[in-house]
This record gives sequence, C-alpha cells and structure tokens, in this order.
Amino acid sequence: MQLQTTIGQPPLRPLGLLAELTHRCPLGCPYCSNPIALESRGDEIDTATWARVFAEAADLGVLQVHLSGGEPAARRDIVEITAAAHRANLYTNLITSAVGLTEKTLAALAEAGLDHVQISIQDSDAASADRIAGYEGAYTRKKALAGEVVRLGILLTVNAVIHRANIDRVAAMVDQAVALGARRVEIAHVQYYGWAVVNRAKLMPTREQVERAAGCVEALRKRYHGSIVIDVALPDYFARYPKPCMGGWGRRSLNVSPSGKVLPCHAAETIPGLEFWSVRKHSLADIWQSSPAFSAFRGTDWMKEPCASCPRRFEDFGGCRCQALALTGDPRAADPVCHLSSHHALMAELADQRDGEPYIYQRQRADRTAAAENALVER
Repeated sequence: MQLQTTIGQPPLRPLGLLAELTHRCPLGCPYCSNPIALESRGDEIDTATWARVFAEAADLGVLQVHLSGGEPAARRDIVEITAAAHRANLYTNLITSAVGLTEKTLAALAEAGLDHVQISIQDSDAASADRIAGYEGAYTRKKALAGEVVRLGILLTVNAVIHRANIDRVAAMVDQAVALGARRVEIAHVQYYGWAVVNRAKLMPTREQVERAAGCVEALRKRYHGSIVIDVALPDYFARYPKPCMGGWGRRSLNVSPSGKVLPCHAAETIPGLEFWSVRKHSLADIWQSSPAFSAFRGTDWMKEPCASCPRRFEDFGGCRCQALALTGDPRAADPVCHLSSHHALMAELADQRDGEPYIYQRQRADRTAAAENALVER
C-alpha cells in the first residue's frame, strides 16, 4: 500500500522531541511501548549526531527533549548527550527505569544540566512491582534513585503505569510518589501498542476498575492539592471519543529512534507504506516539513467519513492512526475508540477479553534478537 501525502498549510512548529537513545533496557515490562523489532546497539547514532539533532531541534522551535529508551543510561555517553541538549537550550527530561543508573552518573548528569527526571514505578508493592518489571530488586533501586534525584535538587515525576494487576492500588502509588518527593505523578493507564498488544488480555482492567480508579484520583487531587500535580492518561478502550494522539499527527512532536529514523509517533512504523527519513541523511527541519511520513496524516485532507465531516475533527484529528490500522486494517479509518466508528463494538469485545496467563516479557524477544546477532558474529 502506498500512501499519498497531504498538501496543505505549512506545519506548526514542534514543541517536544522524544530522543530514543537506545532500545536496550534491563527491564522486561509487558506493556513496553518500544517496537516488537528492537533496533540493535550497532545501529545507534553517535554522540555528535545527537548533538546536531538537538541544535536543529532548537532552531525548529522545540523547547524540551525527553531522553528515553529503552534505558537511556545504557548509553555510555549519556552525560555527553545530556550536555549537548543543555547547550542547545532545551529543557532536558530523563525518562529512566532507575536500574543501571548510578548515583555517580546521576550527579554527572546534574552537573551537565539535567532539568528533570521521570522514574517509572510498577506498583506500590515491592514483590508485585518486581514481577511486573521482570527484574528482581528493581523496586528498591527505583526508590533509592528517586531519593537521590530529590537530594540533588532535580525535579522528579513518578510515572505509575496502571493495569489490572495494580489498578486497585492507585491511592497507594500516589501516596508513594508524595513520600518520594515527586512534584508530579502520572497515572498512566496502559496504552495498547507494542508489547501491550501482545499482553492485552493479561493487562486489561474491567470497566468497573477504571471507573473506581477515576473516582479515587479525583479524591486524591483534592487531598494533595498544592502538594503534587496528578495527571491521568485514561485507557482508550473505555472511551466514547478518541484522544488527539500526539496532539495530532505531525503537529507538535517528533520521535527520533536509536538508529536516527524520525517518526511522528512511537508506533508509526507499524503502518505499511510510510517512508521514514533519517537524521543521517536529512536535517530535522527538512524531515518535519517535507518527509512523506509526517505529511501522510497531517491536517484533515486524508480523512474518510465519519471523520471528514465531524465537527470534532479539529479537536481529535481522527484519533490514532496506528490503532485504526491495528483494529480495522485501514490507517485512514476512524479510530475505533469513537462511537461513530463502525468498528466501535470491537473495542468492547477486546476490553472484555482476559486471561490469567503469565506475562510475555519484552526482554524475551530482546534476548532472542541478541542471541541471533551473537550467532552471526560467531559465524
């Protein structure tokens, strides 16, 4: 399938850049948003290229860069990369598992200009948290590093990923974030892309659990008003209208993969027929303004009914293209989250599918990929 690009008004300036420094990670979270096919260490772009990307991003209008992965601290040049982002006058946010990031490296990152750290917390219960992460001792390491972040005076956000195994402990996780000294906590219900699709029936909460958690969050906001900001990302599967995914395709943000490919969103590579340009061959401005992938679903010209005539089309921009493809087979279809979609009933069906089987961990595929690469080297 070949996709036609949308020709229209010049794009807005992007505000945020997600820098996926590596897909390497010590954890194996069953909801990992990284692609099923991980990019290898040997394909990662180097320090100088990242420095150029940050400078070009700043010139383009980007205000903040999220240093992510995988685990970004798996890069030996993480301090140099952070310093380069700081020199470009970008607000720097390190998104980390906190496993493998030492106090010494954290101190060096602070010296390099790191502004903010986001640490993921899998549960308020240590045993459950380690089981979900697929790493024994992860919970203890996360708490220790969070304390060091606060001690160094770096702003801290706790990212609590919510699903069936921990949704009834939302209050305890917010309490924990407050105790750790976080200024913000994100109650991030699992979004079903990447590995989360593989584990959907193992992760999906019930509608009753979601509604109960929403009420709990409102009570927590009142209790902690002025002490901590509590943000919520709700699961699509229980919604009536789609969210404006990424603020609209190619409108306000971009992702750079470990190998240098530039994507409108995390899961964009699942859409066949899109051409992704790389920072190895193109400037970030050229990619943002002219690349086929960013033009494909920018604006509204690409829309089919019911989106094309919907008064909400400038609010939700048709919802998520990757989800539309995954559930309908057509990336131009209405996001099935929308009650006007002819596939909306499928969302309810999938939300009702549950099993109690063990998680399929992201690391299992990564281990197989590494083993295959080692075998090739040995040959």
